[in-house]
Amino acid sequence: RVGFLGLLHLEVFNQRLEQEYGAEAVMTAPSVPYRVRIAGKKNISLYGGEEIVVSDPSKLPDPTIITEVLEPMVLGTIITPEKYMFKIISECMERRGVQKSSVNIDGSRVMLQFVLPLNEIIIDFHDNIKSLTSGFASFDYEDHGYVASALVKLDIVLNGVVVDALSSMVHISKAQAVGKRMCAKLVEIIPRQMVHIAIQAVVGSKVVARENLKAFRKDVTAKLYGGDVTRRQKLLKQQAEGKKKMRKVANINLPRETFIDVLKR
Repeated sequence: RVGFLGLLHLEVFNQRLEQEYGAEAVMTAPSVPYRVRIAGKKNISLYGGEEIVVSDPSKLPDPTIITEVLEPMVLGTIITPEKYMFKIISECMERRGVQKSSVNIDGSRVMLQFVLPLNEIIIDFHDNIKSLTSGFASFDYEDHGYVASALVKLDIVLNGVVVDALSSMVHISKAQAVGKRMCAKLVEIIPRQMVHIAIQAVVGSKVVARENLKAFRKDVTAKLYGGDVTRRQKLLKQQAEGKKKMRKVANINLPRETFIDVLKR
């Protein structure tokens, strides 16, 4: 397992691995450790304690037995030219940041401090800060303990099958927006298949977003020249039934880059 300073750093590192060593890396979404508190003596005995640490969202216990989820926080320090200050503040607030201080270092630079959830900054925050400030800002952070938060597990479901690698923990206020963005990205990334693909973002039993990826269409009536219309209807019906069966057993192939591309904002 290797960590990176943003998606650009990851992509450059991965390209060099392939070009210089011919090695193909397995890229997955980054994760952070959550502390999950459990209710019920049987459940506590089953999990070996009242509080467990979960790094993989797909291994989160059933929501009905969870009393509280605590997420890791960081104290971030950003030094930026003063003219970019409000852009930085807006970016941090969008990621559930709480401003702690703002200090003028000299006549042109300011130092901002924000308390931020770790899962909001580990993917593309560093890249965005550099982009917003034309590369002039610096960002550093340190641990700032754990805080209880209203988090839910967001699953991505393809034709009824949960893709564990795309599961993530999100704040309940952002679940629908994140689900819509991920579904829209997957429609662009996943190659069209021989079967229709229903892409859903699900929280518990509730579908918060959905997109459809249309299948390739083969014209089974191309060889027909006139004749009985029922023959045409019969062929179309057989094609629909065949695709329905395929949808139940088909393996949906996801490109290797999907797991990172879908996380980009």
